[in-house]
Amino acid sequence: MRRVGITLASVFGAGVVAVAVGLVVVVVIAVNSLSGVARSATADPAPTCPKVASEVVSGMVVPAGPIAGYCQDRLVNAAAVIRAAQALGIGPHTQAVGVMTAMGESSLVNLDHGDAAGPDSRGLFQQRDNGAWGTYAQRMDPYTAATTFFRKLVKVPGWKTMTPTQAAHAVQINADPSHYAKYWPDAKVVVERLTGQTVPDAAPQG
Repeated sequence: MRRVGITLASVFGAGVVAVAVGLVVVVVIAVNSLSGVARSATADPAPTCPKVASEVVSGMVVPAGPIAGYCQDRLVNAAAVIRAAQALGIGPHTQAVGVMTAMGESSLVNLDHGDAAGPDSRGLFQQRDNGAWGTYAQRMDPYTAATTFFRKLVKVPGWKTMTPTQAAHAVQINADPSHYAKYWPDAKVVVERLTGQTVPDAAPQG
């Protein structure tokens, strides 16, 4: 009986320990999960945009922002991209492709510098100084740079059947063809808010 009692006590004790360990694990996981949620909630907060009056760009009212995380100084650049597309008769879908591309290349900042992959790259679209994208002044002018981008895009065979990131990559030749995909939802929001038009996910055919 004593041996049976000792065995039962051992089993019971082991069970208690296992339950205790399990509870500790659950608590640790829960705490880590909550910490992760807190970090994700604070890692990329919406920017606090300067309180400025709305600016009108070719009939588009550009507010102080933020719109999709962008303030007015960058939204004005997005409006220049949209204006360039409109002047070429290009609709909302492809307007958003241009805005998406500029987001992916420069975060809608008219950069006067390149990077390690392209030290001579400039402007919203980070266009190279290789003769294919115009002069320095043209590459640094958002409207002109966007016009050059769209003119090249519509000459790409089958561009209307491509996804937005594929279309952007066909012009930009990024190292990662999928690089621009993550900017598509924000580009749609920006174009829709600035133009009041709905942006379809696919280019109209025909």
